[in-house]
Amino acid sequence: MAVLTEEQALLKEQARAWAKEEAPVSRFREMRDSGAELGFDRDTWSSIAKLGWPGIVIPEQYGGASMGHLTFGLVLEELGRQLTASPLLATGLVGATALIEGGSDEQLRRWLPGVADGTAILTLAVDGGPRHAPLDPGVTAERSTDGYCLRGRKTHVLEGLAADALVVSTRTTGVAGDPEGVSLLLVDAEVPGLTRKRRATADSRGYADLIFEGVQVPESALLGAPDAAAPLLEAILDRARAGVAAEMLGVAAQSFDMTLEYLKTRVQFGQVIGGFQALGHRAAALFSAMELTRSCVEAAFQAIDAGTDDVPALCSLAKAQACDFVHHMSNELIQMHGGIGMTDEFDAGLYLKRARALEATFGNAAFHRDRYATLHGF
Repeated sequence: MAVLTEEQALLKEQARAWAKEEAPVSRFREMRDSGAELGFDRDTWSSIAKLGWPGIVIPEQYGGASMGHLTFGLVLEELGRQLTASPLLATGLVGATALIEGGSDEQLRRWLPGVADGTAILTLAVDGGPRHAPLDPGVTAERSTDGYCLRGRKTHVLEGLAADALVVSTRTTGVAGDPEGVSLLLVDAEVPGLTRKRRATADSRGYADLIFEGVQVPESALLGAPDAAAPLLEAILDRARAGVAAEMLGVAAQSFDMTLEYLKTRVQFGQVIGGFQALGHRAAALFSAMELTRSCVEAAFQAIDAGTDDVPALCSLAKAQACDFVHHMSNELIQMHGGIGMTDEFDAGLYLKRARALEATFGNAAFHRDRYATLHGF
């Protein structure tokens, strides 16, 4: 487990207190029941922006705080505990990283200040099909006289309806699966020829499918080098995977706390059920798995902040471990609560649904186990 600085510890406590008071699970339930199209509450997002969290990883010269990825992960974990719905992950981490790592000076000046203060939402559109396959983007970009013409489809884009701009992975040359020929383009969300359709999901968040029909963008829309953006895309995705793992840790940690509290208070056969050895052993095993997951997630963020060579492996390790733990923990949350765990009135189902959605986001456990093994030459 990482040793937090005083500033990080204070921010973590601030995030936990704010989420419990201002954006608890009950607020998410209200948003879900209202059928909010964007999948989050605008007032909640405005409050998050005022706290400065979207600018945590953004350099100070663009209005950010430059506090590092581990700090950002601590906030994501606390928001995950309350299922707080917001575009923070998509724009403050993923979108911001795309610009910081591959944006031109003009793109940085145009978009980063807005991302930092929450007035602009920037997201990544990476997958063209039902499974995570970064080298099969589903969108082609043909050179035109004044830039590129985009055709194809993107699925399951985080905050795809709310986004003001999209970082779109495209294939400019080569074939699916080829690392050569991938390009990233920054596309205005209101550009002619782009259609955005809401995708209804079990976790009631703001996903969208995007259809590109002859979308024209200028040469200046490129992020990174043309036809050679696969390494840049992987760097962006690794930050995204670590961020998702942090939120999963929060979802699972709150699931554990809810379960532990129930074991301490539910009485059967004249004693609290936590006193039964079998349940106590299960709780102990879950706690050990939670701390292992926390170590993996924090190690990934520390590697990103230090710029070490093992960032890809550690990010895949964190995502795979977080997937395994949140899957098991969300199941145990429902099972140990018995009948009430199956009801919509109880929050357990909300945590399970969010867990399943996060497991599939930017690669599931199988994807990252395979990637981790490949990176180590297995």
